[in-house]
Amino acid sequence: MRIPSLFGSTAAEFVSVIHLWPVLTHLVSFTHGVNFTPVPSPNLDLSQLGRVALTGNFDAISLYTYEQQNQNAFTTNGSQSLLSQIPNGAFATLASADAYILTMCPFVLQDGTLAGVVVGGNFTSLGGMEAQGVALVDPSTATVTPLPGLSGQVFALLCDQDTSTVYVGGDFTGANSSNAIAWVGTTGWTNLPFAGFNGPVNTIAKAPNGNVIFGGSFSGLGNTTVPIQEDEQVINLSSARISSGSSTSTNGFIDPRNIICKTSGQDGAGNTWLLGDNTPGFWRADMNFGYVPSMVRVWNTHQDGRGTKTFRFTALPLNGIMNFTYTDPDTKENATCDARCPLSNNPSIQFQDFHFVNVVGMSGFQIDISDWYGSGGGLNGVELFQNNIFAYAVDSFNEPACANIPFGSNATATGPWTMTPSGGSVSDYLTASLNGPNINSGSASVVFKPDIKQSGNYTVKMYTPGCQRDNTCGSRGIVNVTGIFASATNPNTPMQTQIYQTNDFDKYDQIYSGYVDANSESFRPTVTITPISGQESNIILVAQRVGFKLINSTGGLNGLFEFNPNQATIDTDYSNSTYDQAGMNLDTGALITSLAVVDATTYVAGNFSTGDFKNVFAISNGNATALPDGGLNAEVSTIFAYGNLLYIGGNFSNTTNTGIPGLNNVAAFDTSNRVWQSLGSGVNGRVNTIVPLLLNITNGQPETCITVNGDFNQVLASGSNQALSVQGVAVWVPSRNNWLQNLDMQTMTIRGQLSAATNISGNSPLLAGTLSSQGMGIGNAVELSTTGPLSLNSLGIRIQPQQVATSTRKRAVSGQNVTGAVTGLFYNNGGRNVTIIGGHFTATASNGSAINNLVFINATDNGEQVVTGIRNGLDEDSVFLALETQADTLYAGGTISGTVNGGDVNGLILYDLAQGNYASPQPPAFSGNDVAVNAISVRPSTAEVYIGGNFETAGSLSCPSVCSFQSGQWNRPGSGLGGSVAALAWQGNDKLLVGGNLTVENNATSLANYDAKKQIWTTLGEVASAVPGPVTALTPANRDDSQFWVAGKSSNGSTFLMKFDGSNFQSVGDVFGASTIIEGLSMLQLSQRHASSNLVDAGMTLLVTGQLNLPSFGNASAVLFNGTTFSPFILSNSGNGPGSLSQLFSEKQITFASSGGRMALGFVILIALACALGATFLLVVAGLLIERYRRRLEGYHPAPTAYFDKTSNMGRIPPEHLFGSLGRGGRRPSNVPMI
Repeated sequence: MRIPSLFGSTAAEFVSVIHLWPVLTHLVSFTHGVNFTPVPSPNLDLSQLGRVALTGNFDAISLYTYEQQNQNAFTTNGSQSLLSQIPNGAFATLASADAYILTMCPFVLQDGTLAGVVVGGNFTSLGGMEAQGVALVDPSTATVTPLPGLSGQVFALLCDQDTSTVYVGGDFTGANSSNAIAWVGTTGWTNLPFAGFNGPVNTIAKAPNGNVIFGGSFSGLGNTTVPIQEDEQVINLSSARISSGSSTSTNGFIDPRNIICKTSGQDGAGNTWLLGDNTPGFWRADMNFGYVPSMVRVWNTHQDGRGTKTFRFTALPLNGIMNFTYTDPDTKENATCDARCPLSNNPSIQFQDFHFVNVVGMSGFQIDISDWYGSGGGLNGVELFQNNIFAYAVDSFNEPACANIPFGSNATATGPWTMTPSGGSVSDYLTASLNGPNINSGSASVVFKPDIKQSGNYTVKMYTPGCQRDNTCGSRGIVNVTGIFASATNPNTPMQTQIYQTNDFDKYDQIYSGYVDANSESFRPTVTITPISGQESNIILVAQRVGFKLINSTGGLNGLFEFNPNQATIDTDYSNSTYDQAGMNLDTGALITSLAVVDATTYVAGNFSTGDFKNVFAISNGNATALPDGGLNAEVSTIFAYGNLLYIGGNFSNTTNTGIPGLNNVAAFDTSNRVWQSLGSGVNGRVNTIVPLLLNITNGQPETCITVNGDFNQVLASGSNQALSVQGVAVWVPSRNNWLQNLDMQTMTIRGQLSAATNISGNSPLLAGTLSSQGMGIGNAVELSTTGPLSLNSLGIRIQPQQVATSTRKRAVSGQNVTGAVTGLFYNNGGRNVTIIGGHFTATASNGSAINNLVFINATDNGEQVVTGIRNGLDEDSVFLALETQADTLYAGGTISGTVNGGDVNGLILYDLAQGNYASPQPPAFSGNDVAVNAISVRPSTAEVYIGGNFETAGSLSCPSVCSFQSGQWNRPGSGLGGSVAALAWQGNDKLLVGGNLTVENNATSLANYDAKKQIWTTLGEVASAVPGPVTALTPANRDDSQFWVAGKSSNGSTFLMKFDGSNFQSVGDVFGASTIIEGLSMLQLSQRHASSNLVDAGMTLLVTGQLNLPSFGNASAVLFNGTTFSPFILSNSGNGPGSLSQLFSEKQITFASSGGRMALGFVILIALACALGATFLLVVAGLLIERYRRRLEGYHPAPTAYFDKTSNMGRIPPEHLFGSLGRGGRRPSNVPMI
């Protein structure tokens, strides 16, 4: 058999083309990649602070330097995005899809014009536009142009510049093809001459000889076809809304429902519907589901000599008149009709069948009767059939029980299902809203039972309505689909797959392709959907329908087909092709998953075997040959060729014949030397995709690394490298022959998965997948450069956060981070250079021992670092929340418990930094409910250390909320304060500002003042009522600390940020999202002034740290506020979620910039005093000169300068005579001295 070829000499004659002029106008030349927009510099001047660092809960962090950056987590709902790498190494999302993006290729025309990047997958929307499985993307603007015409999923693309053609493969239908089609130049979709394949296409490659190779799970050419027994499924009219026009007024014949499910043809009341006398009319059915009918069967009436002579059938809602073929009952010849289809008046003809000429979908129809026999028209029955085999979740849409079908399609729903209107989908469907926490397969289910009348090979598809129609995209869940299709199937091992229901628009997923048994008394095929276990609460599941389609084709193939686009005809003698023959030599049912061409050799991979090789082999020089050791011992999912290496992923564990260590699910094959290579010891689960990625590894030079993506959570131990925990992605660095996670270097972090990549000449590579990445993979503490360009740098230690038990978490003040690094300081006394980090984490000391929660990084004179911790004694669940030094003593507070120096500690420890050991003795422990120390501050110019938190006593001393420690003992500062203290700040030497959830003299307040001289606690008065909730962070806002910023959570759960200007509080407004938690505030100087405002001086900016959400941007870990605008500053992630920053700390105290002409009040007073003293001095001198001149005029002369020794008699005066009367007359009653 020979079929006309697509690109042969008769090409103009052979194909049907779908013209898409609106789409084709977008096929224009692109010359530039995506432009990434740098953000303005923050212009920070940190030079006066010495070293600066940040603590928090993060494992990846970066400065916000490009507008396209974000802090988003990678998605886990089955959706992916087009990605491009930003110059700082992070990734930007160009367009988001509602499902997987599986393949991409640059579409370059013969003249070199880049028409765009073709993107394929199982998505229904891309970039917010409806796109069924395929779209064209402008790489310079990220503009998405859908390519309508296909229905289904695209798995493979090949962009062939030589013919200006894109070959598309997958599981879809389009035009008159299935599973394979072509987009030609600016013409549009073009049917391939062989009409596609009878099974999915998974991979397409261009062979060394220029032919196109298709690989998949097909057995022959040709489209799917109708069953041998056509028109077998009855479309349910009994659940339809039935109406009519111009009906008779005769009782028993009025109701249009009389003729539903009536197949006997018997006339009479209750069985016949009649029109009025000599009146045209109509009979109409409207359904809540869609269908594609193949035949309508009509029973004419003969009641009282009446009957219908002609009718027309109109499809709804299209309002199109259908064309039919039928057999003329008189001549027995085939005939056609449209607007006037005839019905016989012969009573011996029970019914007539009319076959639809066109394949048209509809959800209703109307039969208009235009002529009649006798006194008027009427009908005895109407029945509608389709070739498609569906089972609907809404059981009333399945085949009607009244049709007496032995094994009619049906569905059984269990659980809280309700019916949801179609909203434009093909049919109404069931919706289940499930609430946790224990969602499992028993929470809800739908069992579909189709009406399978003949056994054979079928494709089975699950249809899912789009979530945009019912506004459930944010809560759609994941279903497990279980299928039993043949009586020989072991019920304990059925087919299973998972489907994400987060599709924006209607979609279908092929869940099975293979043999299905017909219904019988002993067996029925079933498909069951249930929720997967472990999903979050408040998820929504939907169930609509399952479709079965019988497969038929030319046969003879087995997963491989070679197509020569230059021949005028296609020879179906497959023995003439090495590729076709190689496929036919594989075991029946071979699955080809990947093709790769290296030089003159094509490598074929999948799930197959022959006597010589398994799962992977090579074709070159007209022969199929095995790889060394017979290939691999289990399925190969993917191949990526890089240089002379093939990177291969799947679920194998070794080669077939001999053992090569380390080939666990991923391997490399050297095509030059024909040897296998391991990637360490591999990973502990299936690898699905292998995607290249440029990373800066050596001296800032980008190099191609290999990302391995799949269903694994560990990189296996190899050599001296321990096993590593990962989340489905690992990065292999070829130049280091090691995994990126094993390299001791500062580099970016990647989480999520990549599914595809493509290189575009003159443009940055495009990637597809779902990623969470920042520029640096640093955990929980990072240094911020204070000289040169602003940058983040590692502190030289790896910190791993620990999760805190619920009981411990309750002790921390609201808003305070209790995992990761919480607080830190720099200690420089005695020439030392020590960085101290506290929180709840683990780290590794220089000697290899484990460190918990408090770490010292000692920079030595020779440039090395010595990392140490504290001795054992504290409980491992302790959390350090506040650090301060006084002389060489470290005060470390938090939710701390344990035993130190033989005594119990609670909330606070003292550590001797000079000796490197616990101080002795330790202060008496705090006590109370949920003891926590949240803030520590040294009173200026003293040795008094003030500790604030949540406690009642210090040792035996009643000292609630704030206590001071000096000279080895506790002191209670004043009385009347209660509650939980979050922050402390000194306003001068004697005034302490306290923030938290407080009471003063039993009056609730968020802020309190302590006068250290008077030892009195006071509130801020009525002005404090403007603060809407407990204060969790505060910082001075000006030089003399008379102004300050506060932040916290208001009683309604919103976040507040306010400035006290000396007399009133000013709020920045409701600018943060609901998830915001502010943990730290700091004022920083600027190198360039901004416009001044009432809130922030022109030379300063406010740094806000925490877990922040700016509605106009998204999540951030630090933002800068100039008094009018919040700007993202630092982004971070922790696992698959947003990170947070607790606080900034520096070597030197933060100072305030000059306000540019406005001098501080203290300086003004000093200058005024100096001026006054100077003026006084001049007046005194002038007066002395005038007096001297006057005396000279009056004759005065200088006195003699010689005197006797007055001091010689001083020693003779008794001391008591000098001092005895001192203070006499100054006594108060009772001899109390005067002060």
